[in-house]
Amino acid sequence: MAHEIDYVVYGEEMQFVEVELDPGESVIAEAGGMMYMESGIQMETIFGDGSDKSSGGGLTGKLFSAGKRLITGESLFMTIFSNQSRGKKKVSFAAPYPGKIIALDLKQYNGKVICQKDAFLCAAKGVSLGIDFKRKLGVGFFGGEGFIMQKLEGDGWAFVHAGGTICKKELASGEILKVDTGCLVALTQTVKYDIEMVKGVKSVLFGGEGLFFATLQGPGTVWLQSLPFSRLADRIISQAGPNVQRKDEGSLLGTIGNLLDGD
Repeated sequence: MAHEIDYVVYGEEMQFVEVELDPGESVIAEAGGMMYMESGIQMETIFGDGSDKSSGGGLTGKLFSAGKRLITGESLFMTIFSNQSRGKKKVSFAAPYPGKIIALDLKQYNGKVICQKDAFLCAAKGVSLGIDFKRKLGVGFFGGEGFIMQKLEGDGWAFVHAGGTICKKELASGEILKVDTGCLVALTQTVKYDIEMVKGVKSVLFGGEGLFFATLQGPGTVWLQSLPFSRLADRIISQAGPNVQRKDEGSLLGTIGNLLDGD
């Protein structure tokens, strides 16, 4: 059972979430995500996520949990914040770049939500962070998130962050939604995720939308972001000067643009 935490999300574009902990309650977060904490909260760096799944097997379980985080490209360590006082205390966690924080009550989604690798911000202690392999080679190579996405499992609150404005879509059974691969933030386990190649030579060369897009088939819930971090970074790099290498979202148009610039 995850700890039953209370929370408030503040801000509009640069949000942070303030978590209220009762005595003995804890919250886990990515290393470096903390904004502030009140006196009485103890901070400890741990292997894995501190859940029963990672700690139940002793040192082996903790190492296995930490190893899974390395595969997803995250830090080897996480930080746990525990209320050691006799009263309620608060700790907050800030978003890393402009966007929105999504609060997920995992009980409402059958205890599991799959999200992009860098979306996780914090969660109640007891929520397990794992990896979700995409078995199809197409999804792995061209799906924008590679073979591996991150899964959040448990019955408590988890918080993820994404860029720009968040769009939540409820897909009916058999309903298909086609989205840019970089705009996918999270989906429930009942949604089928695949990729599809853009049709037409002109669309591929000059469409600017990349070679592939994701197809999401219901039933289930998906969350989309209007501003993927890769797109934001590309805009910044493009203004930094001709000597800075670009990183495009799979579009041939970016390569052609580099050639026209003389790169």
